[in-house]
Amino acid sequence: MHLFEYAVLRVVPRVEREEFLNVGVILFCPAQGFLQVKFEVNEARLQAFAGHQLDLGELYERLRSFERICRGWAEGGPIGQLAVASRFRWLTAQRSTVVQTSPVHPGLSADASATLGRLFTELVE
Repeated sequence: MHLFEYAVLRVVPRVEREEFLNVGVILFCPAQGFLQVKFEVNEARLQAFAGHQLDLGELYERLRSFERICRGWAEGGPIGQLAVASRFRWLTAQRSTVVQTSPVHPGLSADASATLGRLFTELVE
């Protein structure tokens, strides 16, 4: 079993109201060299929650930037080039924007990929 950390990705359409909808999970397991994000936006649910005030194109771009940074791609910019632990800390830093993360939570797992899938099912779907 290996220690992992995860946070839930949240869409916060109106930051001042602090209401959110879970759309993804980011998981980091240093022992397995694992840093991945999984997200899915239920657009009908989001529109019922946020109305038409949210730019879906911009939202998807912000979420895809999490993927690029997790993978360490050059397209992830300077943050994407950091060490994997630093990328996770940067992605889970508290921010006041439309896409936010929950506090970081720890756990133990033998298979980080399977754990990411399980957490996604439990917390997002």
